[in-house]
Amino acid sequence: MKFLDEAKVYIRSGDGGAGCVSFRREKYVEFGGPDGGDGGRGGDVVAECVADLNTLIDFRYQQHFKARRGAHGMGGNRAGKSGEDRVLKVPVGTEILDEDRETVFADLTEAGQSVVLAKGGDGGRGNTRFKSSTHQAPRRADDGYPGEERWIWLRLKLIADAGLAGLPNAGKSTFLAAVTRARPKIADYPFTTIHPNLGVAYVDDAEMVIADIPGLIEGAHGGAGLGDRFLGHIERCGVLLHLVDGTDEAFCQNYDMVREELAAYGAGLGDKRELVALSKCDALDENTLAERVGALTGHCGREVIALSSASSLGVPETLRKLREAIAEARASKAEAAE
Repeated sequence: MKFLDEAKVYIRSGDGGAGCVSFRREKYVEFGGPDGGDGGRGGDVVAECVADLNTLIDFRYQQHFKARRGAHGMGGNRAGKSGEDRVLKVPVGTEILDEDRETVFADLTEAGQSVVLAKGGDGGRGNTRFKSSTHQAPRRADDGYPGEERWIWLRLKLIADAGLAGLPNAGKSTFLAAVTRARPKIADYPFTTIHPNLGVAYVDDAEMVIADIPGLIEGAHGGAGLGDRFLGHIERCGVLLHLVDGTDEAFCQNYDMVREELAAYGAGLGDKRELVALSKCDALDENTLAERVGALTGHCGREVIALSSASSLGVPETLRKLREAIAEARASKAEAAE
């Protein structure tokens, strides 16, 4: 299944049904008079969050969604049937935005959540509604009220415990493949990963969801490379694992470059908890490895993990540190919510 994380769709709720003008006149019935029923209410357009979807690909093949209109009222004080709602099923983590792509209508982060995007029009009143002691034979009925229509954007932001950040070919996909059952494409050229990947890692009977996004390069926030489009997928992560290629001589500058792109993107990415790992360490001798780990530790001001996904060097330690950082992030979030 192809991954799609953005889609633009047109929605329209149903119009209300018209009220009815009708009179009851039977020879042996004592009370006659108006008996026109009300029109039915138009259907709503509803977005529902479901757990078994992980892409918006369905909205590539259908972009127009319209709810049913309400049925017209009928004689005998029979109200029209309400129109059926139109339900858009979206994955967990979907944001729904106005056409300007800035106004957020809803952010669906849990399965079962739903939101009404367009309310159906009310049905018109039948002539029974206008009967009074001074106006006993009204010939007036209302038309149904129109529904709402608009274009909206659906934007999927994956929900993961930890996100992988780094330059292209920093070893992010290799790490994801080593610790989870995900099978991202891995090759020795930049931008092998062109869409986000998710995997579930296990350590000490605990599980964590890890998201891998395409690599960042200098100027990504301005559209260079694949730009910063996919950074939204790690907005919801509690922890970032920043992988720095240990075989690159400019490893300190590479670290700074990615940090600058995260800060330029905003949305709190620059303030997230971060673990730093020097990757591809199996390709370095002991002296060079110790020298580069020390240099990067002094440069970034935090502990640096020596990591090799190919040889499993530092992988269990990294997962345990991720688990601890994720637990701390969850506790902080719970305190803030309280």
